[in-house]
Amino acid sequence: MDLMTQIRANAKAANKRIVLAEGTEERTLKAADIILNEGLAQLILLGNEVEIKKMAAEFGLKNIDKATIIDPVNNDKKEYYAQMLCEIRKKKGMQMDEAMRLVEDPLYLATLLIKNGDADGEVAGARNATGDVLRPAFQVVKTLPGVSVVSGAFVMILKDKTYGDNGVFVFADCAATPNPSAEELGQIAVVSAQTAKSIAGIQDPKVAILSFSTKGSAKHEMVDKVIKATRVAHELDPNVKLDGELQADAAIVPKVGASKAPGSEIAGQANVLVFPTLETGNIAYKLVQRLAGAEAIGPIMQGMAAPINDLSRGCSVEDVVNVVAITANQAAAK
Repeated sequence: MDLMTQIRANAKAANKRIVLAEGTEERTLKAADIILNEGLAQLILLGNEVEIKKMAAEFGLKNIDKATIIDPVNNDKKEYYAQMLCEIRKKKGMQMDEAMRLVEDPLYLATLLIKNGDADGEVAGARNATGDVLRPAFQVVKTLPGVSVVSGAFVMILKDKTYGDNGVFVFADCAATPNPSAEELGQIAVVSAQTAKSIAGIQDPKVAILSFSTKGSAKHEMVDKVIKATRVAHELDPNVKLDGELQADAAIVPKVGASKAPGSEIAGQANVLVFPTLETGNIAYKLVQRLAGAEAIGPIMQGMAAPINDLSRGCSVEDVVNVVAITANQAAAK
């Protein structure tokens, strides 16, 4: 069974409630029909019910009636959610009239459903920019305890099974935070290990925080950041198997790891690679994807108190289905 098939099977078993904020977006609605038909998740669609059902009929979708449909503009709990939002944002001066307006925004309503325990996760972004998806998430759902940064991981599946966990790696951050501080980088390392377990099927995550230096081979403030990040990660979760600073070859090639970092339980064995900046992570995953023919699953957003995943606006129907399955797996791991 390939990894995506396993992720879908896990999602079906978990039976989590996932809210799709863009319920009137064509690809999202077609994906919802597949998800409901396969039983991958319980779905909450946000949007005008008449419009959703009209679109479903036009597209020949047979399963949309299995979803819960909530109209953000006209629903029985609108004032309740507005009061919730006022309470959450009272220190920022939120007033009821502004809250009543914001809860009509599906991206805000989706996060309030999660905060209230009415949904387990959210998928959006087929129609909305990443910043618009994540802003309400930061304000309402917020980040995990001890975590202040959101990051984006990719599960990389290589044809060559020599490296990683039988050819499987988690790369992070490849999608969210341009230049994380040492504290943020350490947090990214810890949550990436969790993603390796809950999504990538890596039972024994081994995390390498990467640099152009291995164990003092070079001196630079960028190396110092990685050294400090490694210390932060150990303090945040002493149970995570993790080491840094390591060059990429020292992290994944046993012979090189043994030579450059003797005594490290991670060197030469890493299956989770944490990059010092967004540019290095983004470049690396794209090069591995294109030059090595690796399958890249993601981005998987990490660090939120509940799973909220952002789609590419160029996503396919299949992409939406897969991201919902991933989100359900993340929710099941909470």
